[in-house]
Amino acid sequence: MRKTAVLAATALAVILGAGWARSATEILPLEGVKTGMKGKGRTVFAGNKVEEFDVEILGVLANTGPKRNAIIARLSGRNLEQTGVLQGMSGSPVYIDGKIIGAVAFSFSFAKEPIAGITPIGEMLAIAGDSSGKPGPGTARLPFSERVSLRDLFEAHRDYFSPPAPFEADGRTSAALPVPLLFSGFSPRLLDEIRPYFAGLGFSVRAASAPGAGQRTGIALNTDLNVKEGDPLAVQLISGDLDVSAIGTATYIDGARVYAFGHPLYNLGPVEYGMAKADIITVVPAYNSSFKLGSVGSLIGAVVQDRTSGAYGEIGRVPKTVPLNITLTRESGPAREYRLRLASDKLLTPLLANMAVASLIGAEDRAVGDLSLELSGDVYLDTSPGQAVHIEDLFTGNLDRAVSDLSGLVTAVIYFLTNNEFKDVGIHRIDLNIRTSERPKSAVLERVWLDRYEAAPGETLRLKLFIKSYRGESRVEEIPFLAPNLPPGSEFNLIVADTRSLRQVELGQYRTSGIVPRSLEQLVRLLNNLRKNNRVYFKIVAARPGLFLRGEEMPNLTPAMKSLFASPRAAATAPVEISVSTLREYQMPVPFAFEGLAVIPLKIRN
Repeated sequence: MRKTAVLAATALAVILGAGWARSATEILPLEGVKTGMKGKGRTVFAGNKVEEFDVEILGVLANTGPKRNAIIARLSGRNLEQTGVLQGMSGSPVYIDGKIIGAVAFSFSFAKEPIAGITPIGEMLAIAGDSSGKPGPGTARLPFSERVSLRDLFEAHRDYFSPPAPFEADGRTSAALPVPLLFSGFSPRLLDEIRPYFAGLGFSVRAASAPGAGQRTGIALNTDLNVKEGDPLAVQLISGDLDVSAIGTATYIDGARVYAFGHPLYNLGPVEYGMAKADIITVVPAYNSSFKLGSVGSLIGAVVQDRTSGAYGEIGRVPKTVPLNITLTRESGPAREYRLRLASDKLLTPLLANMAVASLIGAEDRAVGDLSLELSGDVYLDTSPGQAVHIEDLFTGNLDRAVSDLSGLVTAVIYFLTNNEFKDVGIHRIDLNIRTSERPKSAVLERVWLDRYEAAPGETLRLKLFIKSYRGESRVEEIPFLAPNLPPGSEFNLIVADTRSLRQVELGQYRTSGIVPRSLEQLVRLLNNLRKNNRVYFKIVAARPGLFLRGEEMPNLTPAMKSLFASPRAAATAPVEISVSTLREYQMPVPFAFEGLAVIPLKIRN
């Protein structure tokens, strides 16, 4: 933290010493904008040279949204008559007589001319003082689960992940310009998978060249912090050995303050995105929507507001990020290490982690065919005292099942931690170690054998499991266990199961559709004790009354204790009365993903 503070202080000193105290560009308020006015816009069409294009004001649309207005203009020059309004022009400043009026932000679908919607500069400047939507403890919209997919995230948070609302003019629909979202280092297969999701959010997914070597060593601000109105900017969501950045344009510079885009990215309010310089390689004309093809440069600050009227950032500010360190080891060959930094956000961090993990595995090993993945990792929290969740498991299967299951587990842990309803917690660091092999590692339970089905309390019984591997190889596991201390004549069941089968048995036992944690401590405990695929689970249950309360079983309660826990004062959620309680549970590690279920009735001898 001290190093980060020094970096930020040094960067700000450079800013002040470089003449940032100069006056900002003069502003022309919305009421001064009239039909027929002509002016200039500024943007970059190639490299980093800001060039001008012509603008003719066609009119002003009032109340396109709550306290929102739009200036409608015709653009020309620099071949815009042929290309139309470009993806990547979002934020391009527009001036009348040298006074700024706003930013190019919208375009009309199927328009034959480059007609643009301009967000008034006054609405953009209000972003910096907007303190609404400060982050705090949230509520997970997904039920507690061991896997969370990208589809799950997008579906559950559709109202958050939604493009800016369009408006109409003379029957024509105007929408925010699609934002080029550059993916560097990601597999083409993953890009094809995620493209529909991001297209629905107003992004245009583009493959880009790998990030510069300077970005791979960690967070370091560029000492050349000079940014001009019309310069291309990159908003970084992932940096390091992979990069995901949205390309737009700087609209207005006021000292170290930067206003850009003219429309939201995700509209998440207070945020922590990296703000970097960018270069435009070229403009690519297209029939549906022409776009700027760009590359990401060095970090210069942080975007701290993502609002309806645009993005607001501060030059020299170090963004808060989540380090994600991944070590991939194949059965043959050296380990490869990857260092990433993810945007720190309740919704984006799990989404970005999912994409990064899936892409890196797919790049190193085939994501189709037979594949087995062994995961061991730790998710460290920004809590005092420090808390952590250790995750480990084995995933195997054909096609992309193993990859999606592994990335889904990592996503679930991050999502439920950052979206817990009890306390605002951040992720300090994520370390993952993944071993891969291009062959399945699975086995199924064929049958179970017991040396007897009646026993005295505390007597040792011998259990044999007959298991067949994916190659047809048979193996026998012998496990001793003690009969429970129950009265003579009592009946009980021994359950032998894999993790999914045991979960289904428990959902029936507890008569519930899922688990709802009741505290952050319990949530951390549940995540640390998630059941694993490479385990055989043994559970002894008997007819004993008890309670199931928000994820934990309370067996053999006295009437007084049962009344206490059932009291509304003791529990915000009513407990579920259960008639079958767990007496004992074991687990046996195995070197494969186990599948099978057996329920064996037993009896205490009279």
